[in-house]
Amino acid sequence: MVTSTHNHNQAGKDTDNKKTSGVVPTKYWHKVKDNRVQCDVCPRACKLHEGQQGLCFVRACQDGEIVLTTYGRSSGFCVDPIEKKPLNHFLPGTPVLSFGTAGCNLACKFCQNWDMSKSREMDILANRATPEQLAQAARSLGCRSIAYTYNDPVIFMEYAIDVAKACKPLGIKSVAVTAGYICDEPRQEFFQYMDAANVDLKAFTEDFYHKITGAHLQPVLDTLLYIKHHTDVWLELTTLLIPDENDSDEELNEMTLWIAKELGPDVPLHFSAFHPDWKMLDKPSTPPSTLLRARNIAINNGLHYVYVGNVHDKAASSTYCTECKKMLIGRDWYELSDWNLTDDGHCKFCGSRCAGVFDGRPGDWGAKRLPVRIADFA
Repeated sequence: MVTSTHNHNQAGKDTDNKKTSGVVPTKYWHKVKDNRVQCDVCPRACKLHEGQQGLCFVRACQDGEIVLTTYGRSSGFCVDPIEKKPLNHFLPGTPVLSFGTAGCNLACKFCQNWDMSKSREMDILANRATPEQLAQAARSLGCRSIAYTYNDPVIFMEYAIDVAKACKPLGIKSVAVTAGYICDEPRQEFFQYMDAANVDLKAFTEDFYHKITGAHLQPVLDTLLYIKHHTDVWLELTTLLIPDENDSDEELNEMTLWIAKELGPDVPLHFSAFHPDWKMLDKPSTPPSTLLRARNIAINNGLHYVYVGNVHDKAASSTYCTECKKMLIGRDWYELSDWNLTDDGHCKFCGSRCAGVFDGRPGDWGAKRLPVRIADFA
């Protein structure tokens, strides 16, 4: 990939001037024939004429270069439990300040955040916040981390990275909730600033990715391999199981064997229940039995931490010791109950290590959801 060769000193000045309008220069692009410019952030490689937007909606061609048009603008800010991302092994029980922008670089027919990710209306981005304001708000609210979520942060990576940079001196961690559809060079830069990630592995067939998400499987697998083997980012996976689309025994077996072999048995995997939404209203909701069947397949294939989501099942949502099999962390929806870990993450019963990022006693945020106005903390 060839990145742009425009003057980066001038780009810095342009950034300072344009941030208030939400438009900033970017660097992952190059010029192609027919006076078009190709965006090189994700494998879509959108080739744009002047004034055109990419499929993601937020990256566009202006003045012969690719710009991000939603810098500092959000569809809303909310304090959530970290378990809602979902992350079960990263600072359990703590609050996370969550936000997203608009648009997405996938075209999932089943999108469950379609009002934001599919939006092409700038008026949903009524909330503004600088990276410094977000970092200060997170600290004031007692949040241990900030999550870039609701829509995929790889498409607003410049904003997310600047927020992460502002958070680091304050001890605030950064969490990416992403589908992992990103090219190699921006992938390396983006995850350099992340502390944890939940990657949405939507299926394990190219056919599903092509027909239902408008994307491809291999770049997502490349992202998973990169995060696991080339970064210190804490990684968890989520798969939304859709009846008759990605829930067969064969596919689940193949996927979980790949995870165990290529990523290791300690990467937590969340199987979530689908509900009809967006352009897949004809599909039934996922029965709990499907989630449990998938969980059993994953455990039988060697995965240590496998969870169900979007259903009420404490037994299948809790964490167990890989050695003595006793419950380490009890979960009832987003509420923690049992806690049988030492401060440094070892089983109190047998001393075995539980994989994850733990910091003493768990938080007690629970299931609360708190919408916030960042302006109140400026």
